[in-house]
Amino acid sequence: MPVLSVLLAAALVAALPCSEPAPDPSNTYDAPHTYDKLVRDYPAIQIAGDTLPAGVRKTADLTYAQYGARCLKLDLYRPAGDRLPVVVFVHGGGWKAGFRSEFVPMALRLTQHGYAAVTVSYRLSGEARYPAAVQDVQAAVRWLRAHAAEFGLDPNRIALAGGSAGGQIASLAGVTAGDAVKAIINIDGLSDFTSELALRYEDDPKKNPSSAGAWFGGRYAETAALWREASPIRYVHAGMPPILFIGSAQPRFSAGREEMMAQMAAVGVASDKVVLPDTPHSFWLFDPWLQPTVDASVAFLHRHLP
Repeated sequence: MPVLSVLLAAALVAALPCSEPAPDPSNTYDAPHTYDKLVRDYPAIQIAGDTLPAGVRKTADLTYAQYGARCLKLDLYRPAGDRLPVVVFVHGGGWKAGFRSEFVPMALRLTQHGYAAVTVSYRLSGEARYPAAVQDVQAAVRWLRAHAAEFGLDPNRIALAGGSAGGQIASLAGVTAGDAVKAIINIDGLSDFTSELALRYEDDPKKNPSSAGAWFGGRYAETAALWREASPIRYVHAGMPPILFIGSAQPRFSAGREEMMAQMAAVGVASDKVVLPDTPHSFWLFDPWLQPTVDASVAFLHRHLP
């Protein structure tokens, strides 16, 4: 194809209007549905508030990547200031569900401490299998670095944070992003898909497929190389970003955490761990647990994203 035709074709693709995927009625990983599941056992919980604080600007629906007519978007929350440090939040949902609005309450609380906060959408497993979600998050980081001056951000002070599947994605995207990411917060996300604990749940033969199996396109025995490749523990190296692990009282979501922390210590990389007692998975969606999550995150970021 002549060069002009190639350029014209590329321009036409880029000019396609954004189309949103059809709503998925099975996608119920959000605060209200999770509240309904948890309130019987935790009657004191409340869904964390998402009211925009005074002085915080929201810039919504910014397209950071486009595949044909499919646009991936993020929302940016900024306090007053310039060259702000940035925390990018990756939602959970078993790689197959969830919404970027999940992390709005935590994002807003971080803006009260001087951080710009970003919530991102990414391609779920029903749309694109591993490693698409990881690539999307890294694309969001690149977009933010490229547009930092426009929004008053510091392109050299970006952290990734996420919960559940989002914690695993944030960790993997961060440890494989070169020097673009300076710190990582993994909230109840797996560190090693191949550990005995992870396989007990993520490769459960009664689930056909399991959430992880759907993301990888096969069970561990069928796609073992992908399960290993997607495990953040495989990428521990000197100079990698420090990681804060914030965990629930549910052991299954800490698979590989202790081993990864030990390996990080062996190569001189800082890590920290905070486990909130008597908490369910998805604790970060609710008060009273969100505030200690924020407090631990801010203390960690002050040390590693000053």
